[in-house]
Amino acid sequence: MDILVIGAGVGGLAVARGLLAAGHRVRLYDQAPARRTGGKALLVWSNGNAVLKDLGVSLEGVGARIDRIDALTSGGRLRTSMDIAHAADRYGFPTQAIPRRSLLERLADGLPGDIVHYGLACRSVAQDGGKVTATFADGSTATGDVLIGADGHHSVVRRALWGDGTVRPATFGTWQGLSPIDIEITDTTRHLMISGREGACGLMPAGEGLLQWWFDVRWSPGDPRPAAPLAELRRRFGHWASPVPEVLAAASEEDLEFFGHHWNKVRQVWGEGRITLVGDAAHTMPPTLGQGANQTLEDAWVLGRELAEEGDDPAVRLRAYEEARYPHISLVSRLARRNPANWRVPPLIARLVPETYQTVMLARFSNRLTATAG
Repeated sequence: MDILVIGAGVGGLAVARGLLAAGHRVRLYDQAPARRTGGKALLVWSNGNAVLKDLGVSLEGVGARIDRIDALTSGGRLRTSMDIAHAADRYGFPTQAIPRRSLLERLADGLPGDIVHYGLACRSVAQDGGKVTATFADGSTATGDVLIGADGHHSVVRRALWGDGTVRPATFGTWQGLSPIDIEITDTTRHLMISGREGACGLMPAGEGLLQWWFDVRWSPGDPRPAAPLAELRRRFGHWASPVPEVLAAASEEDLEFFGHHWNKVRQVWGEGRITLVGDAAHTMPPTLGQGANQTLEDAWVLGRELAEEGDDPAVRLRAYEEARYPHISLVSRLARRNPANWRVPPLIARLVPETYQTVMLARFSNRLTATAG
């Protein structure tokens, strides 16, 4: 089949790898002038790493392995620990923190050089007579047998299918940075999640001396941005226990970027006819579980599996993909909406959670790991 993909981020590139391997013709269209090289780091859990292996992508030599997540109070007291290495041992795939640009490079490596058409912003999509057509801002069009919207939180393809107003603001927003911060945690396999009355802080080694750090604060779209956001973060969080003050002291305004959390209710059927969605276009969610990119990779894996089937109408295969993904992604979305990274569970209660709890949850989150276990 001839397949059009709108968006050339993590989802679009992963979809392209899977569909090319299945023998389809694939064309990607992205509004950016070139492949994005910005962005901060993300966490690739065991389920995401398993999908990457199937797509022929290795993360060897980039990022940092994460073996443990410790949740602390703002005063430095341990709330609970998660043994992430246990999940790696159980499933055979580690959890790694990696700069987004590095993941995009690995996903693009080996793809045909002309597969992505940059500088083309999709403005509308239509289908008729077994064909799907995308129209771009410059007036040009592209026609194929199937169209996949991998165009993220602000998806044009989703709006064409669902209308406006389906993605809503969540409770928190995040100030984040990816910086060469020379403190002890930067060279470990330990990820810290710290929460208190003022909000939450995450610290995650990302390899090559880089530390991914972020602060979650309550937010709504109408809130004014602080004139000096780093000074505001230092005022709000600077009295927390080490290493938070050290991170804030080493950070600079140039490191900072902000994004508000958003969420949409996952639909049981999110496509129509020969059009479907992957990633944030289908299931925008807060980053509080660190599963956003991983669920996008899971989408790509299931979609590739379904479109490898022969004989059925493509629309039938796309609905089978959505049906297979719904139980997993709806669970992840519901949990992410509850902002678990910002919970201030008392240490005595939090320690009742088994250290290997995440191993069980990953299987519930994953089509790929569940299929392997079966």
